Amino acid sequence: MQRIADLESLDKERGCVLSIGNFDGVHRGHQAILSALRTHAATLSVPAVVMTFEPHPAALLKPERTPPRLTTPAQKTALIQKNGIDTVIEYPTDWGLLNLAPQEFFDRIVVEKLNAVGLVEGPNFFFGKGRSGSTQTLETFCRDSGRFLELVPPATVGNQIISSSLIRQALQAGNVESAADYLGRPYEISGLIGIGAQRGRTIGFPTANLTEIHTLIPAEGVYAAIAVLQGRRERAAVSIGPNPTFAESQLKVEAHLLEVAGDFYGQEMSLQLIRRIRGLQKFTSIEHLQQQITKDITSVSAALSLPERPGTGLSGIQ
Repeated sequence: MQRIADLESLDKERGCVLSIGNFDGVHRGHQAILSALRTHAATLSVPAVVMTFEPHPAALLKPERTPPRLTTPAQKTALIQKNGIDTVIEYPTDWGLLNLAPQEFFDRIVVEKLNAVGLVEGPNFFFGKGRSGSTQTLETFCRDSGRFLELVPPATVGNQIISSSLIRQALQAGNVESAADYLGRPYEISGLIGIGAQRGRTIGFPTANLTEIHTLIPAEGVYAAIAVLQGRRERAAVSIGPNPTFAESQLKVEAHLLEVAGDFYGQEMSLQLIRRIRGLQKFTSIEHLQQQITKDITSVSAALSLPERPGTGLSGIQ
């Protein structure tokens, strides 16, 4: 698979089956689209191509309302790759693109640049200036130009239609289990391990402080998580938020690794959040805090020892 950032170097991608969208989170609804895209491409023996936009168009149109990312561009590409797609076009969002009328967008990108034989989209697909092009518009353009269009029904959990917005709402409420149901895998935050206040090691519970996080940070609280570090998966108790016992106000993400210790400064680490154990609280003494952390570790160990939940990729590790 390749990831490209322009439409000028296209070669083997021409004549593809195409899907266009933001694909933030690559959730179960996106995965259904990618599955249909891959099937069409295999049947026709042509490339399967996804076109995304970087940054999100809202960053230019309404920067104050730009939604927090669920995935970085690199994470998004990796997840799309896992779904068997040949090429991801990460198109740079600019005003020239955003000002294209729907017909101009279709003619320039779908027809001239990619010569796509067909498209696969979800039911809420909009394109062109002011999102004025709908799936009905796209259906007309495809029919008139001799291309096929498949509209994939939305994925649901219960009576909920899965969307990136729904996942953000779940995470902002600390409901990482529902987010995992919608994503088909645990929600993951990644960054670099930085130097913190180092209080954890003084009270017997050293932590790795995750910095440079570029995706949505869930609600404050203590979480059971799987830390991915140096290619290993380690059980972790994760605190998100300031430490009220020490009168802190700065948001922090700290992971206490249950079975491993060491100096990991500057290394990359990912945290797959499995369950929220409790909210943050202020303790009257260091001893009370230590007692609660001990209880938290027991709760984390129990949460990470549960059987796998079908469809989410969630499972305990021993």
